[in-house]
Amino acid sequence: MKVIEKIRAADPNRVVFSFEFFPPKTEDGVDNLFERMERMVAHNPSFCDITWGAGGSTADLTLEIANKMQNIVCVETMMHLTCTNMPVEKIDHALHAIKSNGLQNVLALRGDPPHGQDKFVQVEGGFACARDLVKHIRAKYGDYFGITVAGYPEAHPDVIESNGLATPEGYQNDLAYLKSKVDAGADLIVTQLFYDTDIFLKFVNDCRQIGITCPIVPGIMPINNYKGFLRMTGFCKTKIPADIMAALEPIKDNEEAVKAYGIHLGTEMCKKILAHGIKTLHLYTLNMEKSALAILMNLGLIEETKISRSLPWRRPANVFRVKEDVRPIFWANRPKSYISRTIGWDQYPHGRWSDSCNPSYGALTDYQFMRPRARDKKLIEEWAVPLKSVEDIYERFRMYCLGKLRSNPWSELDGLQPETKIINEQLESINMKGFLTINSQPAVNGEKSDSPTVGWGGPGGYVYQKAYVEFFCSKEKLDALVDKCKDRTSLTYMAVNKEGSWKSNVGQTDVNAVTWGVFPAKEIIQPTIVDPVSFNVWKDEAFLIWSRGWACLYPEGDASRKLVEEVGGSYFLVSLVDNDYINGDLFAVFADF
Repeated sequence: MKVIEKIRAADPNRVVFSFEFFPPKTEDGVDNLFERMERMVAHNPSFCDITWGAGGSTADLTLEIANKMQNIVCVETMMHLTCTNMPVEKIDHALHAIKSNGLQNVLALRGDPPHGQDKFVQVEGGFACARDLVKHIRAKYGDYFGITVAGYPEAHPDVIESNGLATPEGYQNDLAYLKSKVDAGADLIVTQLFYDTDIFLKFVNDCRQIGITCPIVPGIMPINNYKGFLRMTGFCKTKIPADIMAALEPIKDNEEAVKAYGIHLGTEMCKKILAHGIKTLHLYTLNMEKSALAILMNLGLIEETKISRSLPWRRPANVFRVKEDVRPIFWANRPKSYISRTIGWDQYPHGRWSDSCNPSYGALTDYQFMRPRARDKKLIEEWAVPLKSVEDIYERFRMYCLGKLRSNPWSELDGLQPETKIINEQLESINMKGFLTINSQPAVNGEKSDSPTVGWGGPGGYVYQKAYVEFFCSKEKLDALVDKCKDRTSLTYMAVNKEGSWKSNVGQTDVNAVTWGVFPAKEIIQPTIVDPVSFNVWKDEAFLIWSRGWACLYPEGDASRKLVEEVGGSYFLVSLVDNDYINGDLFAVFADF
């Protein structure tokens, strides 16, 4: 979706905010950025943008990060695109790449001079300015892209003279050029950083006076450290009000005090801007989360403990998946894997799962088993422990269900989900009995949709869930469980081992909605289902995790590695649903084990 459409569709009384990131220089830096992004995106920014390195130096990495932001982190993504060192062929390559990945938003910039040069030089076959880039995008791609351009409240740095000010003529010429960018097809303006809010407010008024009517989003850069602040404001030729310098001078060597002041200053700047009726904020994060989130919390725009979800899972912002609202529950803890295995679908389930035989899941590749280095380190610390018996394996699962471990080979998420804590004591009990759980949800009967633990879909509705648990167990335990299910008609199960031996009391084409919501003036939404076809696809991944997610953490020939592989090769994977979400007791079937 285009950012301009999201801004126009927003509640006029609601403030929308967004974040900017830049491509890190190392692989570890990229991994850390995505972990930070995941946490920040949980607060539902209207979009996030990713910068294009000076002179196009990070072009490939920017394209890769933008794709993952849109499709894996699942946030509306705007990619910067500059003219520096970019002939039209490279520009079109970048635009084609992001369009094919479902992105619809570009921030069109002239760009800074190439490294080691003082002035911008038009590359042969390229563009001289952002306006020409905007014209090209509109001419070649029509209305597909939302195009944002930069606005400079104090005028572009090239126009600012040695006294730190632009001449009146230079400022007016810069405003006229900004209008020409909008007239060429830009539909949104995001400003350069500033620290004098009066200058920004005057700039907005000046823009309106010359006929610029599109939204103008203020760019806010929190002060995180003194030297970085001076370096950035010096590079951008940004005016620093005397009272800010006076406040920073006595604390400049105390980084924590500088950060605290930066949060206070950013909060006060935003308050003044919002008081003038502007309802958009763009935060330049410098790839750091604490200051940006603290400002938003101070403004009452987010709550650390209250994160709203439009669905129980986060939908990619990819334009091709905008209507997707149904998924099998099996990948609930591995959403990135699910997205990667369904990325080639022509259509995504909307309203009902329908005929689950239609979609063809992508084959398993190394991608599904790749982990960020920090996560790998945590798994080694928590799961690569000596194992002398199968009971030691039980203990790993038990500790995870109690929240004593943060990682799990079967989960891409960090720790337990809030709703799991409702049933974690029952999960602990069945894990100690040899039913090794990897996915679960409690029964819910008409909880308010803004519940902090099980809510989704926003306020005003009611949500429902059937109790569900998915686990590995031995054939002996499975046979006993199947026998007990005969007397419990509300229980439905599917079980399969690594070789595909199947046991179930449901038909091969049966689809069971296990989560649904009722909302004002909407059809019933059923975002998670259980179905045999998808379960059979998931089981290959689930069994491979025994070896590629856990056993591989031990050295070759290690006895613990052998034990993990033996359990994974001999156990069954079981999906169990209690369809009585009002009076049922899913865990009662495990009582006599």
